[in-house]
Amino acid sequence: MKSSAAAAATTPPPGPPPRSAPARRGGVLAPLALTLLLALAVCASLAIGTKSVPLGDVLAALGGSTDGDAVVVRELRMPRTLLGLLAGLALGAAGAVAQDITRNPLGDPGLIGVSAGAAFAVAAGIGMFGLTSSYQYVWFAFVGGALAGLLAYAVGGTGHGGATPAKLALAGAAVTVLLEAFTNALVLLDVRTLDQYRSWAVGSLAGRDAGLGVQILPFVAAGLLLALALGGRLNALALGDDLAATLGTKVVVTRALGAVAVIVLTGAAVAACGPVTFVGLVVPHVVRAFTGPDARRLVPCSALGGAILLLGADVVGRIVARPGELQAGVVTALIGAPFLALLVKRGKLKEHTR
Repeated sequence: MKSSAAAAATTPPPGPPPRSAPARRGGVLAPLALTLLLALAVCASLAIGTKSVPLGDVLAALGGSTDGDAVVVRELRMPRTLLGLLAGLALGAAGAVAQDITRNPLGDPGLIGVSAGAAFAVAAGIGMFGLTSSYQYVWFAFVGGALAGLLAYAVGGTGHGGATPAKLALAGAAVTVLLEAFTNALVLLDVRTLDQYRSWAVGSLAGRDAGLGVQILPFVAAGLLLALALGGRLNALALGDDLAATLGTKVVVTRALGAVAVIVLTGAAVAACGPVTFVGLVVPHVVRAFTGPDARRLVPCSALGGAILLLGADVVGRIVARPGELQAGVVTALIGAPFLALLVKRGKLKEHTR
């Protein structure tokens, strides 16, 4: 009896279950296809705008040319594309990790209060400290999002059983509602705060300072590395807390590290672009259909998918409202809301277990 228990305790966490040949092919081809689509999205983001720039001129501008529209490509569109790339990578990966650690198909980076915390911090900074630029917003938003996420995790981790998926979701919802109420009170009581806050809160890549991408790069890189390193543990966690613990996985530590990855990734993206919705919710569901549930493939492919969706939404927003623009956050919401309704209709909203 004891030897059986010892053997179970020393058995390494299992990998994902055997997959069919089509699923295995999808796991190999999906990263290649997503990388190609991302390259196309980057090219479209650099070439399409109020004035379209031929792809040859875009490549020449990237190569150092100073002719024609090179300044527009390098000084305006390149920083915007970099920001969308980083924010999309962060939101896609954060959504995949959030769904795994909460085992909730509605898992989203905003599920644990990060987006609401960032929004409240920016509104408070504008109203109380007179913030006026994106460079100032980014640090307030990042700190606010991190503190809100930690608060939700602390509340969800109290009591019997620790930070279970249901408790995390409920704690995140409670923190989100509370912070949204405070944010609404701040912006409604001060017209100046409302005017500045609403341009950030809509979620957009337009009008952001050129150096924001460089500012959030270290946070996005650190969050992605942590999320990728947790792939094997997330696979074990999806088997259920009891079985994962029996197989040697430290459930509390794994869920805490996953929450840290979500907080860092979401905080960086929201701080720079505002609360862009549905990217972290939609992308993992689509990607999972091709890669299967293996987190070691799902997380990096969701990151690529998030970047494709955000850059694509930004390009679509430039096209449909010429000569003006429709914000990327509006476009992703228009895509995500029908997708969520389709998930509900088809009965796909089940707890993620393998």
